[in-house]
Amino acid sequence: MPFEGSCHCGAVRFEVDAQPPQQAISCNCSHCRRKGFLLSFFPAEQFTLLQGEEALFSYRFNTHKIEHRFCRHCGTQPFAEGASPDGSAVRAVNLRCVPSIDLDALTLQRFDGAAA
Repeated sequence: MPFEGSCHCGAVRFEVDAQPPQQAISCNCSHCRRKGFLLSFFPAEQFTLLQGEEALFSYRFNTHKIEHRFCRHCGTQPFAEGASPDGSAVRAVNLRCVPSIDLDALTLQRFDGAAA
């Protein structure tokens, strides 16, 4: 069952053609920690940007391998684009931008990005 998400102002909307995740990654790197992300990764072909390409800006840091996409109007970062270890394209969805997901029910996987 696909699920949808958006930035805060609604200028950027997306859909993921997958079951809503039951777990999320909570990373403590300097970027994720400050923004409070709860992330879930999906193959790029399961992700569809429904609207807002023109509203998106990008931010890259550290190794510059992940393109963090954020709304230029409200500043929310609903997703990022990158590659999995095997090189396939993935989207990292910020589950805090998916209203239908019960964040308190997610099993959190801690990732020590500060040490990576």
